[in-house]
Amino acid sequence: MTKPPIPTRPVSEEESALRKKFYENITSQSDLMDKMAERLLTLELGIPGLFATVLKLTRGEDATLTINAALNVAFALWLMALILTLLALTPKKWKVDVGLLKQDPKKFDEALGIEDFFTQSALYKRRLLIVSSLLFFAGIFAATLTLG
Repeated sequence: MTKPPIPTRPVSEEESALRKKFYENITSQSDLMDKMAERLLTLELGIPGLFATVLKLTRGEDATLTINAALNVAFALWLMALILTLLALTPKKWKVDVGLLKQDPKKFDEALGIEDFFTQSALYKRRLLIVSSLLFFAGIFAATLTLG
């Protein structure tokens, strides 16, 4: 017994536009992470300088700050955050099979598909930037402990 054919219809203009926007979104995620990293980098370079300037202004001409564990921790956390942000901005080499749109996740170590490349590179950057942000704000918290 033969099955009746499945009815089909051409893709509408709206569906085509939605598909196009969907794939544009996937391909632009890595660029969005780069923009976020650039802004985070600006903060990570500015806040330690601002911290030193505020200390100088609030404590006067002969301002001194005791170097204690909290100050060392603050600058160490800021340095680690800066390194992670720079890693997120540094291009990473990915193995991509351009003949494959989507790879089986179990075979990612062999090569990524084209769609996987965009999602995995954005995910890699996002993870680095989340950890960088957490370290950076932990550094700000540690810096507040030095003011006591």
